[in-house]
Amino acid sequence: MAPVPPGIRFLTNFNREQWYKAFTFILTFLLYTSFHLSRKPISIVKSELHKNCSSELQTTGRGRLLQTEMDCGWKPFDKSNYKQLLGALDYSFLCAYAVGMYLSGIIGERLPIRLYLTFGMVTSGLFTCLFGLGHIFNIHSLGFYIFTQVANGLVQTTGWPSVVTCIGNWFGKGKRGLIMGVWNSHTSVGNILGSLIAGCWVSSNWGLSFIIPGVIITVMGLVCFFFLIEHPNDVRSLYSQNTALLCNNSKNWTGLNGHKDTHLQFKKGKGQMYDTELLLPRDGVCVDGAGVCVPMQQLVVVKSETEPSPISFFGALHIPGVVEFSLCLLFAKLVSYTFLFWLPLYITKAAHLDAKRAGDLSTLFDVGGIIGGILAGVISDRLAKRASTCAVMLLLAAPTLYGFSMISELGLGPTVAMLLVCGGLVNGPYALITTAVSADLGTHKSLKGNARALSTVTAIIDGTGSVGAALGPLLAGLLSAHGWEHVFYMLMTADFFALLLLLRLVMKEMKTRQSRPGTTVELKEH
Repeated sequence: MAPVPPGIRFLTNFNREQWYKAFTFILTFLLYTSFHLSRKPISIVKSELHKNCSSELQTTGRGRLLQTEMDCGWKPFDKSNYKQLLGALDYSFLCAYAVGMYLSGIIGERLPIRLYLTFGMVTSGLFTCLFGLGHIFNIHSLGFYIFTQVANGLVQTTGWPSVVTCIGNWFGKGKRGLIMGVWNSHTSVGNILGSLIAGCWVSSNWGLSFIIPGVIITVMGLVCFFFLIEHPNDVRSLYSQNTALLCNNSKNWTGLNGHKDTHLQFKKGKGQMYDTELLLPRDGVCVDGAGVCVPMQQLVVVKSETEPSPISFFGALHIPGVVEFSLCLLFAKLVSYTFLFWLPLYITKAAHLDAKRAGDLSTLFDVGGIIGGILAGVISDRLAKRASTCAVMLLLAAPTLYGFSMISELGLGPTVAMLLVCGGLVNGPYALITTAVSADLGTHKSLKGNARALSTVTAIIDGTGSVGAALGPLLAGLLSAHGWEHVFYMLMTADFFALLLLLRLVMKEMKTRQSRPGTTVELKEH
């Protein structure tokens, strides 16, 4: 007999639940990647909606020379107030996203995640394509583009609470920072793919820069419908139902203690229960003619308990740390989304690059974001201090932002390095708060095992952050008219406020660390 290949031997070390965990991790990663992939094209296409007007000299009948501006972009964004109009597009999407997020978490707790997420992805794909069709059908109405952005912002709120709740159901608190730090890189991966895809058509047919991402998120919505598993209990229930079918087909099955439907509660942590599941009797069951025998351990019949009720909005606000981290995320996300929507245009103007090259170069900011998110997760896991990790990165981000404002004076090498470092420091705290911190607070001990609160807590934190995400690009559009340096002063100020809001939690974490040695000594003395 030939030896088993080492790769197969490695794969067989994982049990069924571990395989489902890996599958859910990858699937939710790809689902939210498609969300960000569909958001990114607007930042790439901005430089095409308003171009640098070329000037031509034309001779009139009287021999005079007139200077005529031509090729200023796509109406109505070809006017001198184009920055305000482009900022209005960002603000429309993000304001709708912020308002919708508060409702999305509450709705998401009361509906099946799979169906809710599928609806959001398919409708988001529709509105993303609709924006691109504006170019194909030669639509120049500002109201049309504002409408598509508002509608898209509302339906995209279905994404974040759903995927965080799903990943939180499958993965416990052990190494949550590392796991979610890696998982949260879907944000940057989506931005990178969105930039590259949009860049392929931005100069030739920018409508396709929206239509292709719209088709992708729609297809992923259908994948979500067919394959997303919301909770480990759903898989256990499926296997229990299959086993119960064997029981019902067996002539020898008479039930346990007179009960045809036998249930067992699985403990989760200290005193927390999963839903009940249908199982088999002590000695197992054999299906006549099928040759199937399933041995089972002794079971105790218990009464099924109802699911915990969803937490209220104000109840979620009373969880320690929710308010501080929510307000901190408001300013952190303000900085991150200003870069998301304005970085390619800034590089175009400051470094004098064309739209495609500026879009490709801007992806380095997201590469740095991937590294920063993972580092934030690893460090916060090792130190067990989420707030302190965020605070240090915010403190380092401010001088980095100032250095980044000098991009026009740097060469290509230093510019690449600044994009990577700045991306890591800006997106690190944002990634940590929206993933590991949200999951920690959504499963806080004060909730007594009510895992359904995770969707609401996540929505409150990210919804508050989305207010900052709406304000950042809007302020950038207004301030950039007076010089890009004013935009960077605004970003540095936002970082300072984000740091300030975490100081109480940082002090609390430091006091906890200082009290540990004394506690250890007391235990040894007793």
